[in-house]
Amino acid sequence: QLQASGGGLVQPGGSLRLSCAASRRTFGGYFMGWFRQAPGKEREGVGYITKRDGRTYYAGSVKGRFTISRDNAKNTVYLQMNSLRPDDTAVYYCAATNMATMLAYGYDYWGQGTQVTVSS
Repeated sequence: QLQASGGGLVQPGGSLRLSCAASRRTFGGYFMGWFRQAPGKEREGVGYITKRDGRTYYAGSVKGRFTISRDNAKNTVYLQMNSLRPDDTAVYYCAATNMATMLAYGYDYWGQGTQVTVSS
């Protein structure tokens, strides 16, 4: 029900935009979140966007560099990542929930993940 794409290899300081396409049922009534998981680390919340008014909330480590947006007509949520650093390297996941949270256990639906590697 969720399909993330857009990952790849980028140099430090570069940018990437991830997309997450959802079914209409999954997307319409849900908060949409982005998470990431680096090797050997727990999955962490990157941020989320609210259902109706598009307010966004971010983890401190990405605030000011990453931007989440949603296109309700396309049932798609985006993660624009700028000023990327090597410690941003991880598998990135999109997810859907019916509550405002950045905690992974609060999410009901998950995409398959897309690899982002930041390296020179």
